[in-house]
Amino acid sequence: MIKLYAWHTPNGRKVSVMLEEAGLPYEIVKVDLGKGAQFSPAFSAISPNQKIPAIVDGELALAESGAILIYLAEKAGILLPHERRYQTLQWLMFQMAHIGPMLGQAHHFRLQAKEKLPYAIERYEKEAERLFKVLNTQLGKTDYLAGEYSIADVATYPWVMRYFNFGVRLEDYPAVKRWTDTIGARPAVQRGMEVLKPLN
Repeated sequence: MIKLYAWHTPNGRKVSVMLEEAGLPYEIVKVDLGKGAQFSPAFSAISPNQKIPAIVDGELALAESGAILIYLAEKAGILLPHERRYQTLQWLMFQMAHIGPMLGQAHHFRLQAKEKLPYAIERYEKEAERLFKVLNTQLGKTDYLAGEYSIADVATYPWVMRYFNFGVRLEDYPAVKRWTDTIGARPAVQRGMEVLKPLN
């Protein structure tokens, strides 16, 4: 049984969606970020960077959501197609390096920062718009980010679905909207998103 250490964030939902897609048995171990549980010695031993998500699968403890998605794809033999492996990894890295960090900053400065800094808000809202344009261009040419449904889509979808936190209007990006509707209709995605609804 895989243990998923997570909280109700886009990064946590990447892994719960992937586990549902793979049909692998798992249990959730709540890591309450609001209470600082990610800094506990026990969790730090699993996730050296003290970030969720992380998994424990038998003897293996693994952190960093991109690495986890690759591991689960290879374990289950799904969503990392051999003929599109490097295209898939390209778009997975795009999510890891740009979508997550930049949209996370947009969210922080727009909604969480104690001091409203107009320069920071404008900077990250513009970057959010730029990244959605990149996605819209790619998804205007292909059904999914790497051509077929893959871990790149699994990684990106939970972040895009928080568009309202980034100063972005989804209707301005019709190819992205089509993509979110398609992915959101998948039963495994629905289950994976739901299982990490705010955990009490």
